[in-house]
Amino acid sequence: MIITATEFKTNFGKYLELVPKEDIFITRNGKIVAKIVNPQISAVDSLRGLLSNTSYDMDKDSLRQERLSKYESHV
Repeated sequence: MIITATEFKTNFGKYLELVPKEDIFITRNGKIVAKIVNPQISAVDSLRGLLSNTSYDMDKDSLRQERLSKYESHV
């Protein structure tokens, strides 16, 4: 959801209730100046929906193993 800074200030409580359901982008003068995200959702979980049906659709263990293998090859 994209809202203006003024809208966010005016309805702060409303947007706090929406954070668990979706990210909130705050704009000022037409430019995004902030993003409010749910801290309980990991980056992997939030990306998984964006990357589904691609070769990147892996579980957390697979992603971790792939990341660690990159470091092991440099040792």
